[in-house]
Amino acid sequence: MPERNGLLPETEQQLIKGCLAGKRISQSRLYACYAPKMLGVCLRYAKNREEAEEILQEGFLRVFNYIHQFKGTGSLEGWIRKIMVNCALLRYRNKTGLTPVVRIDDSSEYTAQDPDTYSSIGTKELLQLVQELPAGYSMIFNLYVFEGMKHREIAEALGISEGTSKSNLFDARLLLQKALTTRKKIANYK
Repeated sequence: MPERNGLLPETEQQLIKGCLAGKRISQSRLYACYAPKMLGVCLRYAKNREEAEEILQEGFLRVFNYIHQFKGTGSLEGWIRKIMVNCALLRYRNKTGLTPVVRIDDSSEYTAQDPDTYSSIGTKELLQLVQELPAGYSMIFNLYVFEGMKHREIAEALGISEGTSKSNLFDARLLLQKALTTRKKIANYK
């Protein structure tokens, strides 16, 4: 029988039943199984590890409070992931303005894509660069690139226009490309 996240499907069903019954051992096991992967999701939306851990904790509180709404039609991991992303969205929706923060005046300098620039960067370094983006840019970049949302969906989720979503994504990509190019130049001088 195929495993998902180290759990056999019937074990996953048992954990869900245990969580529905409020059993702490089931909640603990479910958390232990999914928390590491979900922390990675939260890190993309947070400015640092502490914020990511807060989002993770808020997310799992929601998972346990709303597990009765999981219908079992999709994967449990996908359902949990959606909750984590929604927690990140809720956290930043009212806290941060999601309009262009930085205007990139000379964007033509960074529009050429150099494949070597991307191949020389590690996952942790890329995550750090995404975290350093202004909050609106980071949020839209993550939703579009990692969650596969369309601009219409992003606009609806964040309460912004589709144009703002597109503009912020474009600017986020330019800022990332500029940062990558700068890091590459620095590395070449060393």
